Formats: sequence, C-alpha cells, structure tokens
Amino acid sequence: MGEQDITRQPQDDERRAFMKSLLNEVRALAYMLDNGQFETGIRRIGAEQEMFLVDRSHLPSWRALETLELIDDPRFTHELGKFNLEANLSPLVFGGDCLRKLEEELQETYQLARHAAAKHNDQIALVGILPTLGQRELTLDAMVPQPRYLALNEAMLKLRGGDFQVNIKGIDQLRLNVDNLMLEACNTSFQVHFQVEPENFSHLYNIAQAITGPVLAACVNSPVLLGKRLWHESRIAVFEHSVDVRSDTHAARGLKPRVHFGDHWVELSAAEIFKEDIARFRVILTCDTEQDPLAMVQRGEVPSLRALRLHNGTVYRWNRACYGISDNGKPHLRIENRVIPSGPSVLDAVANAAFYFGLMAGLSSEIEDIREHISFANVKANFMAAARDGIRAQQTWFNEQQLPAHQLILEQLLPLARRGLTSAGIDAADIDRYLDVIEQRATNRRTGSRWLLDSMEALEGKGSHDECLRSLTASMIRQQSTGQPVHSWELADFSQQQDWRDSYRTIGQFMSTDLFTVQPDDIVDFAASLMEWRHIRHVPVEDEAGQLLGLISHRSILRLIAQGESGDSVSVRDIMYQNPLTVDPDTSTVEVLRLMREHKLSCLPVVKDGKLRGMVTEHDLLLVAARLLERYLGDE
Repeated sequence: MGEQDITRQPQDDERRAFMKSLLNEVRALAYMLDNGQFETGIRRIGAEQEMFLVDRSHLPSWRALETLELIDDPRFTHELGKFNLEANLSPLVFGGDCLRKLEEELQETYQLARHAAAKHNDQIALVGILPTLGQRELTLDAMVPQPRYLALNEAMLKLRGGDFQVNIKGIDQLRLNVDNLMLEACNTSFQVHFQVEPENFSHLYNIAQAITGPVLAACVNSPVLLGKRLWHESRIAVFEHSVDVRSDTHAARGLKPRVHFGDHWVELSAAEIFKEDIARFRVILTCDTEQDPLAMVQRGEVPSLRALRLHNGTVYRWNRACYGISDNGKPHLRIENRVIPSGPSVLDAVANAAFYFGLMAGLSSEIEDIREHISFANVKANFMAAARDGIRAQQTWFNEQQLPAHQLILEQLLPLARRGLTSAGIDAADIDRYLDVIEQRATNRRTGSRWLLDSMEALEGKGSHDECLRSLTASMIRQQSTGQPVHSWELADFSQQQDWRDSYRTIGQFMSTDLFTVQPDDIVDFAASLMEWRHIRHVPVEDEAGQLLGLISHRSILRLIAQGESGDSVSVRDIMYQNPLTVDPDTSTVEVLRLMREHKLSCLPVVKDGKLRGMVTEHDLLLVAARLLERYLGDE
C-alpha cells in the first residue's frame, strides 16, 4: 500500500466520494479488459525483499529510517516497523538469465543493507519472523511515523472495536491481546510477482492458488514468535490475526478476515476479485483520485486507478491480483504471491522463486483447467497443512493422491517445474542451480523452520531461553551471510553469542514462567504437595484472572505444622504472605539482587499490570552466576 497522501480519519462525505471513485475505477478496469487495452505478448517477473534490522545484541534495531538515509537507493523503502526494510527489485522479462539477474540484484541489495546497517553496529536478518522479537516491538513506539500507517492503525482499530486477539497453537501456545497493528510488522516475506495476460488471468490465478500449499511447504522459515514454537510458517496465522478487524458477530456469521486465501476458484477475470473485495471489505482509507477514469480509458489514456490500488492494499489475499503500469506506460496485470517468507539465504530465496515460477509455467502449459484435477477445498487444506507442518505436511494432489509434501515435491513437482522453466527458455545451468536447492531441501527435509526448531532443541538446557534465541539469531545471520543454502547449515550453538551478558541484563530474560500456583481458598495441604512434587519452596497465590494476591512459603507451612495445625483444614488465605514485594520484568538483574539482599528474600514474584508473569529465586540467580562465571573464566 504505497499511497502517501491518504486522508487521515476521512469524513462521511469523503468516504462516499472515494467509494464513487472506486466503483468508477472498477468500471474502467472492466472496459480495459473488454477492449484489450492491457499489455500482452510479454511476461515479466519481479520481487520484493523484506528484512529485519538487528542490533549487536541480536535484538530488533529500530534504526530503519536512519539506515535508509545511509543506503540512499530508490529501490529501498521502509515498512510498518522501525526494525524493517524493504527492497523492490527490478522487473525482468521471464526467460534466459532472468533468475541469475534476480539473484545478482537481490545479493546487491542485501549487501547494501548490510553495509549501511554496519555503520550503526547493526546487522541484517533474512527470516520470516525474527526469533528475538519481544513485546517491546508490539507498541506504537515501534511503528514508522508515516500518516498512512497511523491512519491504517486507527481505521482498523475502529472497525475491530477492541484489541486484536491472538491464539495460535503449535508445539507451544501463544495467547495475547494487542491494541495496534504491530503484529503485522513481525512478518517479513519475499513477495514474488508474475505478470499475466488478461485472457489467461483466471487460468493462471487458479494455478497460483493450487501450487501455493506445496511451494509454502518447501520454503517455511517462521516457526518462532515471542519465544514460542508455533507453526512452521507462523506468519500465516500471525498475519491473519494482526489485521482481523471482524467483530465477534461478524466472525460468527462467517465474514472473511482481510487476510485470507479465498474460498473458490476464479471464473472469468481479475475484475471479479476486485469486485468481491470491494463488496466484502469496507473502505478504511481514502485518497485523491482521478476525475473520470472511464472517460480516460475511452480516450485511450492509461488511468492510475489510485482508489482501486489503495483499497487493494488493505485486503491481503495470499495470492493478490495487482494492477500496474509498466515503464513503457502500458497497464498490466500481475499475480503477487505473498506466502514465501524472507530468507534463509539469498540463494534459498531465488530457489523458492524459481520453484514457484517453474510450476506456474509448467502447469499452465500442460493442463487446460486446474479445476478439473483438484478441488478448491483440497487446495486450501494443502495451504493450511503446509503452514502448520512445513515439508512434512500431508498434501492432496491430482486424482485425490495423498502424500507427504517432500514426496510430492521430489516425485512430481520438481520435474514439472523443470519442464516449465525449460519451456520458458531459462538457462539450463540456472535451472539446475536453483531447483537443486529445493531438491536437497526436500531430500534432507531441512527447511529454514526445521533448522530453527532443531537448533532450539539442541540448545535446550544449555542456557536461558533468551540466550538460546539470541544464539539462534546470531548463527542464522552468520550462516546466511556466507550465501550457503539452509540445507547445508550447521545447527546453532552458543559460540555465536557476541556478548553473553546481554541475555541476563533484566529479570524478565531468565525468570521462571512455568509456575505452579494456588488460590486463596485452596487447602494448605495442596500447596505443601506442590512444593514436594515440584521441589520448590515458594508458591504464588493468585485469583482466577491471574492477579497476584500473595505468596506462601515452605517456612510458613513448617510453622503451621509446628503449631499442631493440619494442612487439610487450613486455607491458603490464612497463612499466605499478603502484598509481597514484586518487580517488573524489565527490572535490571542488579536491582533485583540488591532488593533480595536488602529485604533478605529468597524469591521475588515478577508482575506486570498486576498480573503474575514469573518468579525469580535464589536458585535462578545461582544458575545465572554459574553460567556467566563459567563463560567469563572460559574466555580468559
């Protein structure tokens, strides 16, 4: 959504005028389609590379605008978050050495970003979701202060009528409420574009839908958000939650979210997609528009269709229909595939694009109608299964074949993509270079997500969770900078951590969060049993909403026993220590040590907004001290 001069908080008359312009532009588009006014006889490809800025501690760096000034290249722009950059690559004619040129330009822009970031001691990370993203990035302070972003945030919150709610179940479960759009900034992608002729649009768009599941299964690279292991491509779920403006009533009625895959095949043309999105999704932003686009096209002029493009930029189909104007001044149609995540390396990204383009070319030339070979329900199910399970997902293909994604890719789709690229005149050496990467990935079942999850498992128990995420990010950045594809990467280890102290600066980085708690009316015998079973000396007391009410200690239970009382006849409320001293997750570790010494405490509850978030004990601090001393002494 590139429009800069949008109207912030448009009035009713402005909204009505914009809707009239939008309807006129759809009529103009239909006229252009009916009268053959679109560019034909040429096919182009293109891509947009989004990336994360990362500081020396491997946390998100908020210096995107400063970095853009240093890059000073018109191909670069900002994104929603201050920790994101985007490079828009040049369109290329599909054929010959276009894939090699795509890789060369992608490598060039990646290096430009790296060199500019390094001047602030920052780095570039190519990954769908950065493992070290935190709650800090889910605030408006982290949003690039551009009018269109602020207007979009205000408009969507107004439609939503409350916070955005996230509930994603994977290996772990993530539940949170967010009062802004910044979850959208947690996702970076490698969006690819495929220019199509209007008369072939529906055929090619339906093929794009059909191949999206297997393509996604091969390139997943986003399994971790806020420290939680979710889907292999968590971007799919996160993005759908991040701009879901439906009320509970609308959701229950079956209204689609603004991020969606679709529910049916396209029948006739691109116009039906634009019409459906206008019918289903309210206008939320407005801008200045052309006076009479229909008269323009009747005179043979090319309209910008600014209203249509702006509205289209607020509806996020995973395969999006796009109207554009080529450098030669001719209008064209493109299919934008939005599912491919950023990374893991430049070579991996171009291999993903080659696989997608090859399947588009191969299927479009070998079958007349994809709808005769696979149902839309299976296509959508394939997409969701791939997002959840990646290369190991079960896929349903032609003639109701049921097989794992890696087998489908190796046995059927790679040969098909190879034929498609060959028929398009792509250089044979380039076909081998890029499709061999996909083949090795599928053979070894090693996607970016699989590397991230296997690395997390290998690091488990060797340091704090925060240290694990930083080491993961450090290793990823180092190995992607070598240019090697992810199937050849070594698993992450702690040797990549630049400064171990960064993982222990605040108590929230290593506090215990897997807590066993009691409520005030529970019997003391239950609290004593928890202590015995879990080998703990303190149990927090909370209400059903998670509000901290007190603390019960091993010592208070011993005192009760010494007085001859029975633990099954006394409630927790009677012996708990009320209003205990607490700290915030952002409290420095040094400050916590001082408080515990001064107050002679063996534990401290960690609370935010009155809700219990974690606990820190003497044992936790002893483990931290041991880790830091071992590494410090080991460095000497």
